Amino acid sequence: MRFQMEKLTENTVRDDNVLVYKSADISDADLLIRIYNSAFYDDFIRYGQCQAYGQSREEMEKSVKIFPKIIAYAQDKPVGVISYKAEGPGKYYIGCLAVVKEEQGCGIGTSLLNHFMSEHPDWNILTLVTPKDNERTIKFYTERFGFKIVGEEDDAAVTWFWLRLSRKE
Repeated sequence: MRFQMEKLTENTVRDDNVLVYKSADISDADLLIRIYNSAFYDDFIRYGQCQAYGQSREEMEKSVKIFPKIIAYAQDKPVGVISYKAEGPGKYYIGCLAVVKEEQGCGIGTSLLNHFMSEHPDWNILTLVTPKDNERTIKFYTERFGFKIVGEEDDAAVTWFWLRLSRKE
C-alpha cells in the first residue's frame, strides 16, 4: 500500500492510505525507541553497532530535545519518524528517517520527508549521512529526491556518505 502525504485535523476523515503526523516530545521516548529498533535492527546486525538502535529511555529523551522528531501514524499505528536539527537559516540536518520494518517500501519515508519539507518551507539545504554500502537508501535519497553525494567519512565500523539536497542546484 502506498501512503499519501496529508496533514490531518480532528475534523478530517481518515483513509486507509493517509498518514497523520505528530511532533514528538519526551513522553514519546519509549514509542520512538520501538520505531528506531524496528527500523535499524538490520543495520545493528550488519555493522555490529548502530547509534539509532538500542537507545535507553534517557538517551532518547535527550535526543528529542536536541533533534526534534515528527512521528507518522497510519490508522493510529506509529509507522515512522523523521528527526532533524536546524543548522542555520534554511539549513537542516536530517538526523534520522526511520520506518518500521514491516512498513518499509510503502512510501512512508517519502511522505515523511515531503511532510518535513512542507512544514519547513524555508529549507534551502538538507544534509544527512547514510552507510556507503546501503544501496537501497542511497538510491532512495538520490533518485527519489535528488540528493547528491558530497563527501565520505569512515568510523570504526562504517563508511558513510554525506548527502546534500539544495534548492539552488
